[in-house]
Amino acid sequence: MAVESPCISICKFDGKTGLCVGCLRTKDECKQWKKLKNKTRTKIIDERPKRAAKLKKANK
Repeated sequence: MAVESPCISICKFDGKTGLCVGCLRTKDECKQWKKLKNKTRTKIIDERPKRAAKLKKANK
């Protein structure tokens, strides 16, 4: 079974981190999502808490 996209249809990218404020992926990750292997998708999903902290820190 494929790992589903974390997209929540916000699609606004932070200028400092390059991360989407909705799904916490980069533009390239969003564009390539359908082509990525499940292992890579899972890694991106697992990194979301770390990415959220990075986004929060960059925008203080």
